[in-house]
Amino acid sequence: MSQPLIPRLSRRHLIVLGALSLGLGGTARAAQPPVNTLTASFFGGRSDTAINGYDTVAYFTVGQAVKGQDAYEHSWMGAKWKFSSQANLDLFKADPGKYAPQYGGYCAFGVAKCSLVKVEPDQFTVRDGKLYLNFDAKVQKQWLQDPARFIQIADERFPKLLQQ
Repeated sequence: MSQPLIPRLSRRHLIVLGALSLGLGGTARAAQPPVNTLTASFFGGRSDTAINGYDTVAYFTVGQAVKGQDAYEHSWMGAKWKFSSQANLDLFKADPGKYAPQYGGYCAFGVAKCSLVKVEPDQFTVRDGKLYLNFDAKVQKQWLQDPARFIQIADERFPKLLQQ
């Protein structure tokens, strides 16, 4: 005897739904914002804030990591950016690309090594007018051994990493 029509349709539907879910999984992953919102926790969970709430403009204006304030917040590229002053917020709004960290704020050394990882906001380098952040002091020490080479490698790898 042949099987009833409904069970065959159910199996087909399951196969189609499975294929669709695999296809959509890749789409959802690629649609993630390119801004690093991984927190500094041990497991690197997500938040909605870039650079763990540090003021990206301050790296350029005062040369150090400065915690931003909730009163000076701006949304850009799918993340909240916090600033230590209205002046810094205004500078960022006028030209966000100038002040945003390279590689979406992911660890620059990590990107060169094919990984998108969290950063410690006080581990940074401003080089040729661009901000590069690192995972921790040990990683930054490695990064500083040859930043020009790592930048060249990371520039090539970052777009591909976002698609994974």
